Amino acid sequence: MLLNSGQQKAVEFVTGPCLVLAGAGSGKTRVITNKIAYLIHQCNYKPSHIAAVTFTNKAAQEMKERTLQSIDHKEAFGLIISTLHSLGLEIIKNEYQSLGIKSNFSLFDNQDQLALLKDLSEKWLSKDKDLIKQLSSSISNWKNNFINPIKASTIALSERDKIFTHCYQLYETYLKSCNVLDFYDLILLPTMLLRNNKKVRERWHQRIQYLLVDEYQDTNTSQYELIKLLVKSRKLFTVVGDDDQSIYSWRGARPQNLILLKEDFPNLKVIKLEQNYRSSQRILKSASKLISNNPHFFKKHLFSKLSYGKELKIITANHEEHEAERVIGDLITHHLIYKTSYRDYAILYRGNYQSRVFEKILMQNRIPYHISGNISFFLRPEIKDLLAYLRIMTNPNDDSAFLRIVNTPRRDIGLVTLNKLGLWANYRKISLFYASFDIGLSQKLTRRGLEALKRFTSWIKELSILSKNKPVAALYDLMNGINYNNWLLEVSSSTKEAEIRIKNINQLFNWMTDMLKGNNIDTPPMTLTQVIAHFTLHDIIKNCENQDDTKQQVQLMTLHASKGLEFPYVYMVGMEEGLLPHQTSIHENNIDEERRLAYVGITRAQKELVFTLCRERRQYGTLIYPEPSRFLLELSQDDLRWEKTHKVVSLQERMQIGQRNVANIRIMLEQTVKKN
Repeated sequence: MLLNSGQQKAVEFVTGPCLVLAGAGSGKTRVITNKIAYLIHQCNYKPSHIAAVTFTNKAAQEMKERTLQSIDHKEAFGLIISTLHSLGLEIIKNEYQSLGIKSNFSLFDNQDQLALLKDLSEKWLSKDKDLIKQLSSSISNWKNNFINPIKASTIALSERDKIFTHCYQLYETYLKSCNVLDFYDLILLPTMLLRNNKKVRERWHQRIQYLLVDEYQDTNTSQYELIKLLVKSRKLFTVVGDDDQSIYSWRGARPQNLILLKEDFPNLKVIKLEQNYRSSQRILKSASKLISNNPHFFKKHLFSKLSYGKELKIITANHEEHEAERVIGDLITHHLIYKTSYRDYAILYRGNYQSRVFEKILMQNRIPYHISGNISFFLRPEIKDLLAYLRIMTNPNDDSAFLRIVNTPRRDIGLVTLNKLGLWANYRKISLFYASFDIGLSQKLTRRGLEALKRFTSWIKELSILSKNKPVAALYDLMNGINYNNWLLEVSSSTKEAEIRIKNINQLFNWMTDMLKGNNIDTPPMTLTQVIAHFTLHDIIKNCENQDDTKQQVQLMTLHASKGLEFPYVYMVGMEEGLLPHQTSIHENNIDEERRLAYVGITRAQKELVFTLCRERRQYGTLIYPEPSRFLLELSQDDLRWEKTHKVVSLQERMQIGQRNVANIRIMLEQTVKKN
């Protein structure tokens, strides 16, 4: 597709700092991918001197695929297209010596972090899940704002904050002693290194001579500082963003970074992309009128050359279940009349819990659907635990696996023991597992701590030896040795949850047993190492299959998850005060971000948009009577079609109406089948 004048300007401006203000659906990814090709073909940049970053793996993958449509694979050699965190990780891997860490450092995911914080804070927080989540959030905010434990302690005023800063210090000490990094270190460490080490900074300035940043409005303080340090010497970069789509303040995103960019780079060239290629004129007009109620750093006027489009419909339901019945009934009717695919429809909501009743009605009507954000089987905690045992059995150098299972289930191996083990492993430059057998460690640990540690690692060593010749037997011994099922019954929030987790473990156990034994000539027995590799690949393939499955499924997702996507037909449900805008945002007077969230939802729609709201809704067990969302009232009323007021009907009447609707739909389906 040819570029419009704004896109062409954005692609060809390469002589200084550039901000591309890209409105919703204005082709920002097209600009980035074409600019990469322009830099290589017209400006003689080596691909290895260009980096393009965004904020999700999915967006980075899409950018890679679209870039390879403009340049061939050979030309792309050395080109960096990744998330900003992946770029941070790349810097850390290359500069680990300057950072004073071992090359085989491990990474903590969110679950690892929460488990550690639970142990570290038990004395003060008594394993309170809400407080532990607050502590985790506080640590992420401190790291994002370059606040170390010492500085955090000086600004702590309340008793809770003082406890949190103390736990922060314990947490950081533990990470360093065990050579572990968390998610936020992937930005913090390279930023601090580039800021304080001139040689490293010059090395990366030479490596990255042109930087492109997508979704710039989602940057937080530390991310912006990293970007600034990477481009400081040459000032050659392009950032693409839209302040109207900044919806991640709860993750530290600062749309104000758009203003800082102008202050830090006075020669900043601002180019606006204002033509929308996605939505009908009516949908775009409504979205623009809504977002005009927000303050703006930069003014822009979006326009569409597509048809004006149908009116935006507003459905009023009696309650949540009635809302779902009406949405699904409307969707089925529309699908039958216009012979559309189910993948053309999206149901968007403010909170994940709103999806349950829609799932129920979709299942009742046998409509295929997909919920974004479902946890992969192999990312479930119990599966990760068992796979971590197998990883350490086959690779004793895997410190991340060691840390995950050393106290899962609980053993008499305390945090003090692990801290000292980590320090000794760092000193000896060996893995935690091998360090446990080191003679010198006996001088560092108590007799009780050393015995508990060696009981565990010696047992793992025996399993490892057994697994080489008798992997199935090793698997049985592992399951019997950790008594994992009983432990799940102890730690799960309910018996039902424990049963589900045990069922998952049994499923994985059966799969592995079959693979280790081999079924026939076509599937010979596998080694334990091969099984682990297979499951890693299986998860990747499964994720791809899930993406393919969505082609014929109605999409259910939160408004946050919908960002960057588009659908011909969109239902935005729960358009009520207290839901959208959310009650917390109303209390905290943070309506602007909620309005941006509504704007994101509206601009996902290409052809038709339907809003829904309820007269009554259950909230935390209490029946409430919500008002229509203020955002509905801020839209252009000439473009809306409100339903006439309906009388409240009884449960029996609703059931009769629902049965008649389903019967009518089935008749239509039968007629359609006969015609075809």
